[in-house]
Amino acid sequence: MKLGSGVEWSIHCLALLGALPPGRSLRLEKLAEFHNLKVAYLRKHFQALSKAGLVATVTGPQGGYRLGRSSDKISLLDIYIALEGDDHCFRCTEIRQDGPCANPALDKPSYSIPCNIAVSMWKAEDAWRKELAKVSIADVLGATAKQVSSEKMERMAQWLTEALA
Repeated sequence: MKLGSGVEWSIHCLALLGALPPGRSLRLEKLAEFHNLKVAYLRKHFQALSKAGLVATVTGPQGGYRLGRSSDKISLLDIYIALEGDDHCFRCTEIRQDGPCANPALDKPSYSIPCNIAVSMWKAEDAWRKELAKVSIADVLGATAKQVSSEKMERMAQWLTEALA
C-alpha cells in the first residue's frame, strides 16, 4: 500500500494546528511555510479535511484554519479517510472465476465463499486501520514533545508567535 504524500503533510499540519493557543488559527500560507510545502497542493488537501470536519476555517484578519474538533478526537485514520476515502485498499476482482480452469456453473458453491486471498488482505487492512484509529493528533503532539530538543521547541514557539502576530 502506498499513501499519497498529502496524508503525511496533513498529519503534520494538523499537529501544528493542535499546538495553537485556544481560539487561534493559522493561515494556509503559514502552514505551508512551516513545512516548506506548496500552498496550492496543501489547499486541495485542506478542502477535503474541511469537508470531513477535521479543520474549520476562520474568516477575518486573524483568520485561517484551526482544528475542527479537539486534538484527542482526531485520529490518523480520520485523516487518512478524509484524504484517501473509505474504500478497501485491496479490491478483489474474483479472477478465480476466470481462465481455462474456471467453470462458474460447476464451482458455484466455492465461489459463494469469499476469496481467501481477499479475506487475508482485508484482515491485514483492518488491523492497520485499528492501529491508525488508536493514534490521535494529541498523541502525535505528545510524542513530538518527547522527541524534539528544547532548543527546537523554543524555535518553534518563536516561529508560532511571529506567525500569529
